[in-house]
Amino acid sequence: MTYLKTLATALLAGLALASNVSASTPVVETEPTSPWSVRLRATYLETVDKSTGSLGQNVISVSDKLIPEFDIDYRLSPDFSLELVLTIPQEHSVTLKGTGKIGDFKHLPPTLLLKYHPSFAAFGDRLQPYVGAGVNFTLIFDDKLLNGAAKLDNYSVGPAGQIGFDFKLNERWSLNFDLKRIMIRSDVTVGGAKVAEARLDPWLYAVGLGYRF
Repeated sequence: MTYLKTLATALLAGLALASNVSASTPVVETEPTSPWSVRLRATYLETVDKSTGSLGQNVISVSDKLIPEFDIDYRLSPDFSLELVLTIPQEHSVTLKGTGKIGDFKHLPPTLLLKYHPSFAAFGDRLQPYVGAGVNFTLIFDDKLLNGAAKLDNYSVGPAGQIGFDFKLNERWSLNFDLKRIMIRSDVTVGGAKVAEARLDPWLYAVGLGYRF
């Protein structure tokens, strides 16, 4: 898939750059004292496309797409931080197996994560891994399915998990590689009666740049 190839290329280029920087550029700047940092990521959202209900199993598909992601991180301690994951409203097309496209909808999925940053001497000063867990709250709106005959829920609340690492270019800038899994689900109703549950539950593959204040 073109988006995945693009993301993979960016990942390999980033690793090559990180390797070169690690070999040639010492970290000599003063350590920032602010607990705040931000990241800008290019994120590929891949839905798992599962469904249940009277329509049958796995008959509803929601489009994958490449999205921008902006994240705000607040360091609570050397080992823990809070990260707020943001993006702009996204539009996805919906298809029904055997029928084709039946419409589209928009959603806005902010996510709040508590992250743990282990300190392992083997990683050195530049490589900073983390794992995180939290909650996603997705607003769903402008759903136009079957010419308005089918509706989605207005929102979805579910758990989220995360793993990734930062590679320090210097004391303020870093390369970031991140993987998240989020539970996003919605009932599909026709005439007020539930006919299916759409389970997007997307994987989010991301690469980006971070800046610490």
